[in-house]
Amino acid sequence: MLLAFDVGNTNITLGVFKDDELCGSFRMTTKLPRTSDEFGLLIVDLIKQIDVTPEDIDAAIIASVVPNIMYSLTSGIIKYFNCTPIVVKSGIKTGLKIATTNPRELGADRIVDAVAAVTLYGGPVIVVDYGTATTYDLVSEDGTFLCGVTSPGIRTSADALFKGAAKLPEVEIKKPDTILAKDTITSIQAALFYGGIGQSEYIIRKIKEESGYHNAKVVATGGLGKVLSEGTDEIQVYDPQLTLHGLRIVYERCTNN
Repeated sequence: MLLAFDVGNTNITLGVFKDDELCGSFRMTTKLPRTSDEFGLLIVDLIKQIDVTPEDIDAAIIASVVPNIMYSLTSGIIKYFNCTPIVVKSGIKTGLKIATTNPRELGADRIVDAVAAVTLYGGPVIVVDYGTATTYDLVSEDGTFLCGVTSPGIRTSADALFKGAAKLPEVEIKKPDTILAKDTITSIQAALFYGGIGQSEYIIRKIKEESGYHNAKVVATGGLGKVLSEGTDEIQVYDPQLTLHGLRIVYERCTNN
């Protein structure tokens, strides 16, 4: 069985695969400092919830955008699961061609998202990941990463608003009943939701226009991807496990001769 780790700025998402089947997934906070033993014991406890033991695990793979936790995380995996994880980085076999100015600066999460999207849904495809940052990436039909757009995530923008304006309350990010808000909470929700939709629609259309890929499929993922994808016809697919499946696919490509 395979452990797949998506280490983001806010959360670590762990997936457990048996062949191509995702048996379960779990989330841990990224910002809490942990030793290798704490990581190892936590992962052991989590996978026990789906009746998986350390002895069942054969391999692990990590995509991380947070370098300072990697030593503890990898050490914990080695100690408690007796396997050295593959780390997604420049030079490993992903099957993705990167046609940007500096391929080495492309985040591991964007690489595995692109691999998953073009493999599972075909290309050309635009991958929208609603995370700490909202990213829009274009992958051609032959599996070439052509370009990417990066903006502050919706929750990141909301946090900046709440911290910068002392009298504004923190609110749940969701679609309000109407954009014609009559109170503070729904006025913030309307701006965050419809502002996110407006940004997404404009950027997706602009990418299609300038690339010439007018019929590109749009696949969304990330924590707020579901609520936003339901609010626009520009997004055809919402796949909450896209990154984990991308990690599985990359692992298979790295280990199959």
